[in-house]
Amino acid sequence: MADDDHIEALLARLSRTQKLALVRGAADPEGTATGYLPGVEAAGIPPFRLVDGPLGIRAEGQRATAFPASIVTAATFDTDLARRQGAAMGREATALGQDALLAPGVNIIRVPQCGRNFEYLSEDPVHAGAVGAGLVDGIQSADVVATVKHFVANNQETHRTTVSAEVDERTLRELYLPPFRAAVDAGVGSVMTAYNRVNGTHMSDHERLVGDVLKGEWVFDGYVVSDWYGLESTVGAANAGMDVEMPGVAAPGAADAADSDTADDGEDFEWPDGIPDATHAGLFGDPLADAIDSGEVPAARLDDMVRRVLGQIDRFGRLDGDQTAVEDGESDDQAGELDSQRHRDIAADVAARGTVLLDNDGVLPLADGADVAVIGPNVDEPKLGGGGSSETTPVHSVTPVEGIESRAEGAVTTAFGIAQIESVSLFDLLPFVGEDDEADGAAEDTARREQSLDDAVDAAAAADVAVVFVRDATTEARDRESLKLPGRQDELVSAVAAANENTVVVVRSGGPVELPWREDVAAVLEQWYPGQADGDAAAAVLYGDRDPSGRLPVTFAPQSEYPTAGAERRYPGIDDEVYYDEGVFVGYRHFDDADTDPTYPFGHGHSYATFEYGDAETTGEQTVAVPVENVADRPGREVVQAYVRPPSVAGVDRPQRELAGFEAVQLDAGERRTVELALDDLAFSRYGPDAGWTVDTGAYTVEVGRSSRDIRTTASVDR
Repeated sequence: MADDDHIEALLARLSRTQKLALVRGAADPEGTATGYLPGVEAAGIPPFRLVDGPLGIRAEGQRATAFPASIVTAATFDTDLARRQGAAMGREATALGQDALLAPGVNIIRVPQCGRNFEYLSEDPVHAGAVGAGLVDGIQSADVVATVKHFVANNQETHRTTVSAEVDERTLRELYLPPFRAAVDAGVGSVMTAYNRVNGTHMSDHERLVGDVLKGEWVFDGYVVSDWYGLESTVGAANAGMDVEMPGVAAPGAADAADSDTADDGEDFEWPDGIPDATHAGLFGDPLADAIDSGEVPAARLDDMVRRVLGQIDRFGRLDGDQTAVEDGESDDQAGELDSQRHRDIAADVAARGTVLLDNDGVLPLADGADVAVIGPNVDEPKLGGGGSSETTPVHSVTPVEGIESRAEGAVTTAFGIAQIESVSLFDLLPFVGEDDEADGAAEDTARREQSLDDAVDAAAAADVAVVFVRDATTEARDRESLKLPGRQDELVSAVAAANENTVVVVRSGGPVELPWREDVAAVLEQWYPGQADGDAAAAVLYGDRDPSGRLPVTFAPQSEYPTAGAERRYPGIDDEVYYDEGVFVGYRHFDDADTDPTYPFGHGHSYATFEYGDAETTGEQTVAVPVENVADRPGREVVQAYVRPPSVAGVDRPQRELAGFEAVQLDAGERRTVELALDDLAFSRYGPDAGWTVDTGAYTVEVGRSSRDIRTTASVDR
């Protein structure tokens, strides 16, 4: 914990110029950090480095373990595993000389085609809050500051720097704020504000949400940092409660790029949609000093900003000067750890555990000696993640072909079938980033690759099993145009399925996708973005070495059936305003309310084992216990889920059910265990603009089962 007396003594020694240097980013002399505070050498305050991101450490010019995308971690429904991953990322941050990690992202998945869903966790606030808190706890157990983001209602990438989320107070309180509250309750050291506006006010200027709610109601005592170039004003931001401007300096080449573009066509330069103005920096420098001199910002506000930053630097041991980086391999926790075997194992564990078996007609697990055709336009490259600030460069990775070839005992043939699906990236959209010669070369190699749909069909027909790998393409700063798989992948799957009745499709997507051929294939696996362990994790699940124990953290359905579809005002918005008219009815809440069957419901996922549930019983006001038995002849992992159905109250429209708790349990063949679930307050509560939080009196039905639509037993709780 931070030493308050020590912090106050430090604060008293600092000049205003020195204080200002601690609340505005500067250029990192080592060039590795995403954000940098220079410290104050004369006062014994070291430099402080902040680094991306939620899929692993993106230190410039460095390699690190490429962990699976956050949505994979969420799909495990395992908070302990989230803690392990968080701790590993924290150790890698330390090994690379970084002090704060810009993770996790906990924004609710509202828009299914949001380009950044792969970085988020869930459509449900209890689930997102629990997994997010696990990641925070893990990161900070390694003495690295966790940064929960993006606060708040940042649910689309389209117009993300300008759009206003027009959302009522109840919806904010019940759906979008709780995951951030869970992170604060877990002791998170930093909160990053979003680019978007909420009800007309930019989040960096939002005094009610940042100052009153986050710092006031929730008593958050860490620092609030802007998203990069996301500070809108000096006076408004400082008085709202913003503490740190990042990156604080203009991006190299940004001004020249804007000037050049203006000169070329004679019109004022406009930054591409979703890209913040990278020349807009330095608002917490001289302008803040001037605002303090004029009385627009109290001098005490600057002291509070610095106090919060120093508090986290001290809390995590940076004032002691005992943090040192290591070059590679395993080391003690004090020096961090980079690309160690245990980190590789954690990455593989999360990738396998987060894989969801959506359908299976009995073809899986594969027989060891089966002849397998591995088909897909990108089977020779691992799916590390989506594009943007979370991109991580690993030391080691495994492609789908490599993973299956190393595991199979039968013959393995390979066919691309169709043209490669090109990845997309935020960095390709930046006007001040030059052409990448290596990328151009890669594009030429792609064009020279031989692909033939006929070859893929022939390979499938000659094999015992055809495994088709398909993928989407997502990035920060862009939403997907649709939930359809890009390119000719649907055509490829249909052609292969017609040639081989034992066709398995492995989907790698950043969120929901449409699967029009799903009834024509024998099995469907959702692998998300599995990171560096891609091929090994896929093979482990395909061959049954690992149970497919992932469950869906987001509902799969046709695009037209989501609550954000069909109304431009709901998405992408009209005149830079997007209206959350659906209120709290997002995800499974919406499909329950509309009485519509989704393609695959929230919480869905099959196992290779079979589980039977006994009768649930309440063991306390907020706990329920249920016996679960593995009746198969093989071990398996079950995710036991509890949902709460509230009593009816006149004039109150509530979801039919809300997730209250969950537990992932490993059971050997024949093993029976009583699983006790703690039920979150949020599932029992509703928020009213006048009364605040209310728990209605009456009987609440607790539904326990395998998904939001697969309830096996119920119990009653009186409140």
